[in-house]
Amino acid sequence: MIVLGIDPGTAVTGYGVVRARGMRQAGGAELLECGVIRTKADQPLAARLADIYEGVRELLARHAPQALAVEDVFYARNVRTTVVLGHARGVVLLAGQQAHIAIYEYPPAEIKKTVTGNGAATKEQVQFMVTKLLRLKSVPQPADASDGVAAALACVMQADVTRLLAAAR
Repeated sequence: MIVLGIDPGTAVTGYGVVRARGMRQAGGAELLECGVIRTKADQPLAARLADIYEGVRELLARHAPQALAVEDVFYARNVRTTVVLGHARGVVLLAGQQAHIAIYEYPPAEIKKTVTGNGAATKEQVQFMVTKLLRLKSVPQPADASDGVAAALACVMQADVTRLLAAAR
């Protein structure tokens, strides 16, 4: 199973593509690709959203994942920031829906808890665990890319738990 994980943002959208290989834990996963989709700050919001949408569509076409894991909105002190982030999430969700793949949305704390065991983990702790779980030689950079990988890993790890629980019944 291939999962595309997305950490949406209007300036930088992080992504990670992970393949699960018949695993019982994240150690059976491999990182296929990670990086960021950057938009230009001087562009209008609509143009930036179009860039994010096209970037996600390219990733979907290149990797043909079976699932899309998207970090849910966190509530910033600035309402405008929350609303704009919602727009970025919207174009990511639209791209996934149009690709006819399963879409999973996770709150940031749930991703952190699944990957690190601590829902209040720091970015550095998430990066450390992503590196260890995938047996990487270096930390995925920038942090937004690592967050996208973490979203994909959370999806893979939670899917395994669900399968294990179903098998035990």
